Amino acid sequence: MTQQGVRWTADQVLALAPDAASRSAGGRLGAAGPWSGTGTVEGAVWGLCKDSGGEPYRTVVDVADASAPAFACSCPSRTAPCGHVLGLLLLWSGGEVPAAPDPAPDWVGEWRAGSAVREGTVEGAGSAPGPAAPEAARRRAERRAARITAGATELEQRLADLLRAGLATAEQQRYGLWEETAARMVDAQAPGLAARVRELGAIPASGPGWPVRLLEECALLHLLDQGWLRRERLPDGLAATVRSRIGLPAPADGPPVRDHWLVLAQYDAPDPRLTTRRIWLYGTATHRTALLLSYGAAGRAPDLSLPVGLALDAEVSAYPGAGRLRGALGEQFAPPGPASARPPGVTTRQAVVRYGEALREDPWLDAVPVTLGRVVPVPDGDSWQLADADEDTALPLAPAARSRPGLWRLVALSGGAPVTVFGECGHQGFTPLTAWPQGEGEAVPLH
Repeated sequence: MTQQGVRWTADQVLALAPDAASRSAGGRLGAAGPWSGTGTVEGAVWGLCKDSGGEPYRTVVDVADASAPAFACSCPSRTAPCGHVLGLLLLWSGGEVPAAPDPAPDWVGEWRAGSAVREGTVEGAGSAPGPAAPEAARRRAERRAARITAGATELEQRLADLLRAGLATAEQQRYGLWEETAARMVDAQAPGLAARVRELGAIPASGPGWPVRLLEECALLHLLDQGWLRRERLPDGLAATVRSRIGLPAPADGPPVRDHWLVLAQYDAPDPRLTTRRIWLYGTATHRTALLLSYGAAGRAPDLSLPVGLALDAEVSAYPGAGRLRGALGEQFAPPGPASARPPGVTTRQAVVRYGEALREDPWLDAVPVTLGRVVPVPDGDSWQLADADEDTALPLAPAARSRPGLWRLVALSGGAPVTVFGECGHQGFTPLTAWPQGEGEAVPLH
């Protein structure tokens, strides 16, 4: 069992159902207000959530296995895991659930005993966990995989029906069509599919050319479905990418790599109910680029924060998947300190080639991290682009980057001279995140 005091990260909690991570009583996921009687001991976490006029809902989670946790809640939700389970786990991951000095309440003990008997982990009620616990986790994982397969099969049929009836039906039905389908994917415990399905609902209202964009996104969704249904035939790296895109949690399994990691960029992707922080690192010795993700729920800022331009002596482990860009920050041997190092730059032509090569390993990739060397921001009609100072090529800026104040900081930093720019290069263009002036100078955040 997980020992008392060892908690999952918020990443592991949200990976269970990231599309549902914002659901709980009154939209206050992770807030202490509706919760009472919380506690944790010997691998169990429990609490009471009173978000209705009646008795509080009883929620309990066995946290021995982060990849396939057992849980129960007395609420009437049909979603598994429900918002109460996710909210309780986020409280626990943030250290807000106290260690219980006394044995767990009777209702927690009864559930754990009953759950263990059903899963075959004990010989009788009240017995200690036996060696069959890994087998129980395997069975839970198999059941979840079967639910995802059923959901992917149903989604394939719905996509076929849409194409058979014509894309015009999507404009007529708008969000209703996709919300219902997304709810079915949530029930199938495929949060990655649910999130992509919900994004389809906004495309018919996105302006001229929406049928082409809708068809493209439907094709990518179909490809993800087929990848899951045929995952046994895929190379290991691509199969891991498919599982990640579907929404299955996985631990960072790469060997820890110690380096002096330069903090290239840090920015938040805010949402009314969830904030995702992205931090890009560059290993000055290994020349590897790594992405750290951190989450904050219910209006809270993510815990992890690293100042741009500094470097830290630390270990980073890679998550599975094609490219293995995402990493987990391990032991830090010294606090972040000043650094004069910069990542080597490439041309705009090489940046496009790099994105194309990455798509072969991960067709659902929106962008790749790229450092452009010796580029100049220049206007291009109503838009802007980064032009190579030494070649007759340029990269357009992504639409979202054109309206941010960082664009004008970049223009001012350049003053018509070449600069070094780190950012994300994707199908919508280039998003500048950090820039360095020609010659000596500190990093300038642009996001």
